Amino acid sequence: MEILSEKDKELIRGSWESLGKNKIPHGIIMFSSSGSRVLFVCGRLFELDPELLSLFHYNTNCGSSQDCLSSPEFLEHVTKVMLVVDAAVSHLDDLHSLEDFLLNLGRKHQAVGVSTQSFATVGEALLYMLQCSLGQAYTAPLRQAWLNMYSIVVAAMSRGWAKNGEDKAD
Repeated sequence: MEILSEKDKELIRGSWESLGKNKIPHGIIMFSSSGSRVLFVCGRLFELDPELLSLFHYNTNCGSSQDCLSSPEFLEHVTKVMLVVDAAVSHLDDLHSLEDFLLNLGRKHQAVGVSTQSFATVGEALLYMLQCSLGQAYTAPLRQAWLNMYSIVVAAMSRGWAKNGEDKAD
C-alpha cells in the first residue's frame, strides 16, 4: 500500500476538519430544497454515471434519481460511504491498517455488480463535493492530496473486487 506525504496528510486533515465536527457534513449541511448536501453530491454521482441508479433496488421505488436520493436506505448507504472516507482520513498515518476492511468492501461491491469504474465515479463526486464545500480553499495541491488518498483506498478495494471475481470463477 502506498504512503502519503506529510503535506498530503496535512492538507487532507485540514480540509476534512473544516467541513464540520460531525465528519459527515453531507448529512447535516442543508444545500437544496430536496435535502442535505449529500443529496446534491449523490445527484452529481448519478449525473456522472446514470447507470449507477440501477444498482440501488430498495423497498421504495428508485425509478428516478430523485426517488432514490430521498430513500432512507440510500441515505444510509451514502452515510456509510462517508464513514469510509472518514476512516481513511482518520488512518492517514497507517492506511495499511484498513487493508482487510477495504478488501472486503471491494468484494462486497463486486458481489452486487458494481464495476471498478464506479469507484472512480464516486471519487469524482467526492472531489466535486470538496470543491463546492471548500470554495477557494480547494486548491490544486489539496485536490491532488485527496486524489492520492482516494487512489490508495480504491486500489485496495479493487484488489478485493478482483479477488472476489477470481473466487467466483473457481
